[in-house]
Amino acid sequence: MLKNREGERVPNVTFKIRKDNQWMDVTTDDLFKGKTVVVFSLPGAFTPTCSSSHLPRYNELAGAFKQNGVNDILCVSVNDTFVMNEWAKNLNVENITLIPDGNGEFTEGMGMLVDKQNLGFGKRSWRYSMLVKDGVVEKMFIEPEVEGDPFEVSDADTMLNYINPSATKPQFVSLFTKVGCPFCARAKASLKERGINFEEIVLSDDITTRTLRAVAGASTVPQVFIGGELIGGSEALQEYLEKHPEFAG
Repeated sequence: MLKNREGERVPNVTFKIRKDNQWMDVTTDDLFKGKTVVVFSLPGAFTPTCSSSHLPRYNELAGAFKQNGVNDILCVSVNDTFVMNEWAKNLNVENITLIPDGNGEFTEGMGMLVDKQNLGFGKRSWRYSMLVKDGVVEKMFIEPEVEGDPFEVSDADTMLNYINPSATKPQFVSLFTKVGCPFCARAKASLKERGINFEEIVLSDDITTRTLRAVAGASTVPQVFIGGELIGGSEALQEYLEKHPEFAG
């Protein structure tokens, strides 16, 4: 049975990280000392649940976590630094630090190293999340020990609700754009200036103006959606942001 480590210190580990084409040593002291940190750990980069739900939602809620006293959000996986770096690029992750526990030392120290040889994965991390304050685990959410890859309690919303049940969550923003569109660039700049995360859907051979008309009732870009509601183009977005100064990432 996987042990809950609440009240214990995180393992003392040095991670080998590749950044700007240079090798770096990052210790657990570097990551946790004097900080409030949310950690979520998962079986592997590029795997379905990890890529579609677990990591993206933490990235979306990063602003809300920081507004509620969290200094950093770490994603730990038993993968090497090259894999983790490529995964971050693939998902356009900007708000989370991906930590490569290539040798599984941190995961083993947490008691979360499990055998997934039946899938050809070897040793991997069980899925869990935790809130760590100055290197001490305050709260852990460990997925139930059942067959498969359960994803019920280690999600970002559960962790944020634990930290502050009344926390304000950002509304999801999507915008349709096309390459070389100056109005699209203006809309994206307005969102970035306010620290608002957004999903950009670029028109292409697969996503055409026909798709845009079906979704937005318009064929011009950008077309911006906030919380599922159509706002419109760059001028409409600017008007919306001026009327809702509280709206930020």
